[in-house]
Amino acid sequence: MSQVFEGYERQYCELSANLTKKCSSATLLDGEQKKQKVSEIKAGLDDAEALIRKMDLEARSLPPNVKATLLAKLREYKSDLNNLKTEVKRITSANANQAARDELLESGMADANMVSADQRQRLMMSTERLNRSSDRIRESRKTMLETEDLGVSILQDLHQQRQSLLHAHDTLHGVDDNISRSKKILTTMSRRMSRNKWIIGSIIAVLVLAIILVLYFKLAH
Repeated sequence: MSQVFEGYERQYCELSANLTKKCSSATLLDGEQKKQKVSEIKAGLDDAEALIRKMDLEARSLPPNVKATLLAKLREYKSDLNNLKTEVKRITSANANQAARDELLESGMADANMVSADQRQRLMMSTERLNRSSDRIRESRKTMLETEDLGVSILQDLHQQRQSLLHAHDTLHGVDDNISRSKKILTTMSRRMSRNKWIIGSIIAVLVLAIILVLYFKLAH
């Protein structure tokens, strides 16, 4: 989950709890003290609305799977803020009498606090579910990164093997060229040896013929 959203969420929860306490204490005040307390509460409500707007903008900038969960949680916060505004309107009502204030203090505020506590409980459960979802997303991302690293390693190995094969191919090509040159040299030598055999054979034949002629003339005389 977004750390920015979590920061705004913590600020809102603290502010909401503080405003709830101020609403409870404001019902026990009269005159200027009550007006001052109500002014503080209204200023706090403005800050709470600003935080909700910030959380809304941050949630809408996140991926869809995270955004949907955060927007659902944000609706809970908006409902909580509306309850606080309703409490403030009741406190500042000009027609409220002491009996109404007592009833609000004893029953209405108790019910509001109970509803607010129930909403916060649901928000905490939603936060836990969101945290578990975030953990699963982080694990999936970790697995994806590990798979990507493995793929990169395999590609590097394949590249090295390709280079080795290309080097072996170049070496074999060089050996083939050497064999071809050696074959040409042997062919040339074989032709020369054949030609030399004919020359030697011719010389021997001439020598034998010369010897026969010499013997013939000697025996004839």
